Amino acid sequence: MSTTQQLTITRVGWRAQLTDLGRHDTELRGVPAGGAADRLSATVANTLVGNTVDQVLIETIGPITVVSRDPWLAAVTGAPAMVTIGGSAAAQWSTLLVPAGQPLTIGSGTGALRTYLAVGGQIQAPRFLDSAAPDQRMGFDQSLTNRTTVTLAESHALARVEWPSPGLFRFDVPRLTSAADGCWTLRVVPAAEHGLVPAMHDLLQTHVYRVKPESDHVGVRLSGPVVHPEGPEIVSHGVPVGAVEIPHADDELILLGRYRTLTAGYPIIGVVARTDLNLIGQLVPGQTVRFTWIDRAEAVTLAAAQHAALATLARTVQAAFRACLMTAN
Repeated sequence: MSTTQQLTITRVGWRAQLTDLGRHDTELRGVPAGGAADRLSATVANTLVGNTVDQVLIETIGPITVVSRDPWLAAVTGAPAMVTIGGSAAAQWSTLLVPAGQPLTIGSGTGALRTYLAVGGQIQAPRFLDSAAPDQRMGFDQSLTNRTTVTLAESHALARVEWPSPGLFRFDVPRLTSAADGCWTLRVVPAAEHGLVPAMHDLLQTHVYRVKPESDHVGVRLSGPVVHPEGPEIVSHGVPVGAVEIPHADDELILLGRYRTLTAGYPIIGVVARTDLNLIGQLVPGQTVRFTWIDRAEAVTLAAAQHAALATLARTVQAAFRACLMTAN
């Protein structure tokens, strides 16, 4: 049975937006895919509430509070943050039942930048090129503010089942993990212009770089030792998400995010492995980063293992939800 309900945003910190995993096949038309900066956290959040991975969810920097007159399923992932339901502590990276009228509050993240809130069901949202992912440069803003109302076109049936506790389910979840010393490690595969600056190979792996305040959703700027290529500038060419660029003049590195421009003329010495792309979206200004080189085969193996873990989680969640609904009926 389809139901429609309203979720009200009663508090927003620095920024909250509706988003999804981004646009498909639009880069051929010069439009970046965009979407959730931390795709791993967004994917896990949607999976934990029984959604498909490409459903609309909320990406937030800073605190947020959401309330509804009806019960709803929620999952909070991403940056470590205090989560409460009606004032009582609740777990991140878990399926949660939020009772009717009880506010769900996510505090400010610590050690990482973005948190993700998925809602069981289908959030209604405007779309641009078949995606809810915002793109301010295209005039498509999905920002949420205080008193914004979000419509859930179809809530998950499990939200209408009485649970003994808000966090009934416990799943083995692939999750974002921070380094014990607060310094992220990014695995990098050599790229096309790696050979143009051979000195950067050892330099990159033996030094720590710091995230600059000028970083944004397009790219993360890192201060630290840099060797510039000799000779004329290279011809502009396509650049992938995760490209590690050396600007021609500035002593910094640039890590390109999902809203990067699609072509550039800076040398790309490496590309962050797919499994670590989510970390680019979680880097906080002032945080430190170290790099380690891996080859393409290892990067592919890591990506396959992560894909298998996410597929296992999806099957486990769906089986648990079906069993719960059958018991309730």
